Amino acid sequence: MTALRAADRRSLVDTVVDALRAQLTERAWKVGDRIPTEHVLAEQLGVGRNTVREAVRVLVHAGLLESRQGQGTFVRSTADPSAVLRGMKQAGVRDVLELRIALETEAARLAAVRRTPEDLSALRAALDALRSHGEDPREEGARTAQAEDDIDFHTRVVTAAHNGALTEVYGYFSSSVREALHSSLGRLGMPPIDLAAHAAVVDAIESGDPQAAETAARELLTTPLRAVEAQLPQP
Repeated sequence: MTALRAADRRSLVDTVVDALRAQLTERAWKVGDRIPTEHVLAEQLGVGRNTVREAVRVLVHAGLLESRQGQGTFVRSTADPSAVLRGMKQAGVRDVLELRIALETEAARLAAVRRTPEDLSALRAALDALRSHGEDPREEGARTAQAEDDIDFHTRVVTAAHNGALTEVYGYFSSSVREALHSSLGRLGMPPIDLAAHAAVVDAIESGDPQAAETAARELLTTPLRAVEAQLPQP
């Protein structure tokens, strides 16, 4: 590991993150290994310990490292999710919607079986927030606020599935969901957010009918998918 050239603080932290991530993905350290101390890494990279500490925090948050009080920092995973995220950000709106259908129909099906009273309260609150904007807000600020509330609604459906892996995947995926949703705001031919379809998802989850919940979630997302497909060049 070679020393890094001096740079401004923020870019230097990012550079250290990249250097440590490379060590992980190249299997310099295996899962379960304790990585070198801040002091050792700082010397190896030619940066301050605070810079190393911030970079380690980034990788802990990303799930690649794990800090254990009094023991040090250990490798939790060598699979870098950022590569997946970069690929998702390059995906088109149709691709994002198709993946959302795959994830959210299963989430709704599981939520119908596993939802708690707290989940139902959260879903109803998210639905009320969506309704507060009206059927089709015209102002850009109102549309943006409704889009954020829509993302919150779908995230709560996934949370109600009580599947940790699904929640983590959707969490990584949510930035692409947000970008795709905002990019379609106000686009000619795109339908407004369907409040009745959202309510049907909540009703099906509350009823405890997994098939109905899966169907409602699929119908909710199929409408914007068809609208996007209609705007794509035909082969």
